[in-house]
Amino acid sequence: MKRLILIFLSVALMAALSTSCTKEDILPSFDESLIIGKWKSGTLFERYDADKTGATWNTADDVTEEEGQNFTWTIEIDQLEQIHIIENGGKVPKIYTITELTASSLKYEDDYGKSKSFTKQ
Repeated sequence: MKRLILIFLSVALMAALSTSCTKEDILPSFDESLIIGKWKSGTLFERYDADKTGATWNTADDVTEEEGQNFTWTIEIDQLEQIHIIENGGKVPKIYTITELTASSLKYEDDYGKSKSFTKQ
């Protein structure tokens, strides 16, 4: 009888220890509707439109919103991907990890650990 209980407990313990969390269970996910709008970080601006297009510009470089660099964007779990559309037809992907996204605050960092903080305008 003791042997049967020991086998049962061993099987139960193995089943409990063999389950794992998926990446989605561990990572935070963000409501992408919160990113829609114009964001500012110092003289750097980013605009995210509902049709998943946008633009970025820096007024310190004397660039206006109309002259900004166009991009398309997606959010998947905590990853923000911007595909910048170059005038000659090329595309440059930029991927960031979102650390905060609220109705008034956007924070993300790149692969090198450089963070940016934006406030909604």
